[in-house]
Amino acid sequence: QVQLVESGGGLVQAGGSLRLSCAASISIFRIAVMGWYRQAPGKQRELVTTVTSGGDTNYADSVKGRFTISRDNAENTVYLQMNSLKPEDTAVYYCKAVRLGQNYWGQGTQVTVSS
Repeated sequence: QVQLVESGGGLVQAGGSLRLSCAASISIFRIAVMGWYRQAPGKQRELVTTVTSGGDTNYADSVKGRFTISRDNAENTVYLQMNSLKPEDTAVYYCKAVRLGQNYWGQGTQVTVSS
């Protein structure tokens, strides 16, 4: 079982930055893949970015060059640095962990970007 707790969401103007955090209840060395997804009102949840235990990353085209995922193994935390935010980035952002074939989700954190 893996518990995930996100934090760092909020309201920001277009062009601004936010950093989201996802703290895991176990060592993230034991988690194969961690990632961020988002869900805007009326839309399906979509992939934002993932990082493997080996450090390989993957980004949605819509966030490439603006968002960066990173892992702090000592803190068992994954971060999402979001720069040059756009109104279309407004969504609830969810952290996900994949371990031993099971998916675990956090409760989500709201990000709102005003124009």
